[in-house]
Amino acid sequence: MPQRDVHAIGTAMPPHPIHTLLAAFPLAFFTTAFLTDLTYVNTAEMQWANFSIWLITGGLIMTVLAAIAGIVDYARNRHARRAPRPWFHSLLNLAVLVLGTINAFVHSRDAWTSVMPTGILLSAIVAVLVIAASWTGVSVAHRTNAGVA
Repeated sequence: MPQRDVHAIGTAMPPHPIHTLLAAFPLAFFTTAFLTDLTYVNTAEMQWANFSIWLITGGLIMTVLAAIAGIVDYARNRHARRAPRPWFHSLLNLAVLVLGTINAFVHSRDAWTSVMPTGILLSAIVAVLVIAASWTGVSVAHRTNAGVA
């Protein structure tokens, strides 16, 4: 007799990769914003600074959406609630949100002052933080089998 999946009989919601899918966007947006800042510094073409603010804004929006999906996953997975690393992952993401928001305000300035020196420094810090947050999130997901039936 084949084994029945617990999720098939309606005792719990089926797992989904929504958080994992959404978490890829902040990683891409914030690291690319740092690269567009570097390009702006080397070329002084204002369009690169415009790209940066749009990427930062997109990164902030997707970070909030990924956080909502992550909180839902965390609430549904009892193994994840016992692990200490989800808190570190959450703190890193909170730092990304706070510094990313400050960076968006810095990038709203005009021309050179939108990127140099504060904007590019914040973009670099946020890029490193989002990479670290992604790394810890993936390690937590592997340890707790998040999103696996």
